[in-house]
Amino acid sequence: MIYDRSNIFARILRGEIPCKKVYEDQYALAFHDINPQAPTHILVIPKGPFTSFADFSSQATPEEIAGFVRAAGLVARQAGVEDSGYRLLANHGPDSHQEVPHFHIHIVGGRALGRLLA
Repeated sequence: MIYDRSNIFARILRGEIPCKKVYEDQYALAFHDINPQAPTHILVIPKGPFTSFADFSSQATPEEIAGFVRAAGLVARQAGVEDSGYRLLANHGPDSHQEVPHFHIHIVGGRALGRLLA
């Protein structure tokens, strides 16, 4: 899949669309989801043009991967969900309902989440 530089996350990274930012460094940007599914629902996106986890895991540098993973852990701690528990979710492709073609993870928590799959 070719990266679409007009996707909403690319536009957020360029500052064209505002977000409710909770964290940013050279590797990642984290912000609140505009349609939260739980009391804590934060998106973490890498700053590079990666379409999916498969793309990210095969094309990102070791520094980008480590920086992204560390950012996700830091954001979860700062959000206060580390002790009670949270879910990391990444959708890939149409069967998973990936809505934005820019790799991202959802940090979801703040309440009992129940089963992932029914």
